[in-house]
Amino acid sequence: MGMLFYGGNSVPIEIEDRALAHLKVVIAMKLRRNESFTLSWQHPPADPTGRTTIWLHPSIPLQFVFGEPEPPELSSEWITALANSANTTGGIRLLPENFAD
Repeated sequence: MGMLFYGGNSVPIEIEDRALAHLKVVIAMKLRRNESFTLSWQHPPADPTGRTTIWLHPSIPLQFVFGEPEPPELSSEWITALANSANTTGGIRLLPENFAD
């Protein structure tokens, strides 16, 4: 399980390693261009129902921590789907990898 540390918050956002690796690519691409945007996801089944959205800005510290030592093979289709959602008014929506099903 991967973790995303955002801002000064010491409590990580837990995201599965493979999903986090794909998000990292899209987030880095947006922040490199000095773009601000939102990132939203649904709460996992073990948590109370709902969703969370955070505002990402190039000046806010961000750290990606992966549970696995080796990076996964990336899916260009998944990166494209995440990037497409990043370019909407709703920001990046953490879509499952099987988004086309």
